Amino acid sequence: MKSVALLIETSNAYARALLDGILRYTRASIPWSLYVPEQERGALPPSWISQWQGDGIIARIESEAIAERLSHLSIPMVDVSAARHAPSVPFVETNDARIAELAVQHFVERGFQSFAYCGDPGFAWSNLRRDRFAERVSERGGTLHEFESTSRQSEAYSWNAENRKLGSWLRQLPKPIAIFTCYDIKAQQLLQACRDENIAVPESVAVLGVDNDQLLCELCTPPLSSIIPDAMQTGYQAASLLDRMMAGQDVPPDGHLIDPLGVMTRQSTDVLAIDDSDVAIALQFIRENHWRGIDVSDVLAVSSLSRRVLDKRFRATIGRTPHQEIMRLRLDRVKRMLVETELPVAEIAGRCGFENPEYMPVVFRRETGQTPSGYRRSKLTH
Repeated sequence: MKSVALLIETSNAYARALLDGILRYTRASIPWSLYVPEQERGALPPSWISQWQGDGIIARIESEAIAERLSHLSIPMVDVSAARHAPSVPFVETNDARIAELAVQHFVERGFQSFAYCGDPGFAWSNLRRDRFAERVSERGGTLHEFESTSRQSEAYSWNAENRKLGSWLRQLPKPIAIFTCYDIKAQQLLQACRDENIAVPESVAVLGVDNDQLLCELCTPPLSSIIPDAMQTGYQAASLLDRMMAGQDVPPDGHLIDPLGVMTRQSTDVLAIDDSDVAIALQFIRENHWRGIDVSDVLAVSSLSRRVLDKRFRATIGRTPHQEIMRLRLDRVKRMLVETELPVAEIAGRCGFENPEYMPVVFRRETGQTPSGYRRSKLTH
């Protein structure tokens, strides 16, 4: 039995999902003897690691100090951090560019024209998300307002001082505005600052986090919308790479990026900042009822517009027709249920608004290039 050390904290939902993905891999192959020391995020590896006679390591190498301590070990290793402090080590990480693109898409669908970013400059993944978010906002002709955060890793960091800075920044922003935060903890802090400043969320400020830490998101006031990273798949892929390395295979120090699963919409972004009230009413109806089997005739029933006019105004506002929006939301729901449940494909089709269960796989394959079963396998077994 191979001995593997997992230098991954257990203090947050993302890291625990990484561990869950690793565990799934070991259950599906030859079991490993796992060593999981209790540690904080960014903490140095335990002192015993320098004398450890194990077979492999999966680690979050988030600082030069961690990289230095591990560099003396001549055993296979995989990194699950975006910091890249150990360039000779293969790494598996969330696709931060895709996360930022999802954030822009989420806000644009709700009609926002003003955008902001609130991150932590001490983390490479936060800066990657900021940069891609800025690119996508710029491509749409928008301007990005960025909060100058003090990193939580800095000795100068103070929660109270950061809240006061956030409050001052929030007062100066144009309203309504959509704010993308680097992760759920920063979003929670931003929501607190909004409450302190009596700023309405989501009517004046919409807030989106990353990680979908369900308990944290639901404890926020209002409940926090969050992008769902596929951390379980990230852990699974890291374990697969390490297994190949321990078997003697040559694995180059490349990056393996895992796309997020989507956005879990809660109250903090559940708003439509759209000037066209007819489009806003129709969009709200679609979002609330797309899974019920509605079609465009049902949308027209709640609108005073003809189909031709509604299609034209939808395209001008969100770049899609009502029919395309219905199908997009249904397929997003299908994707989540394929990964998060073990329900049969036909039952998922019915729960997502496809009256003919045989039609859903046809649409799914046309839009994704995969069958529903193939998509589920790719997310759970690779």
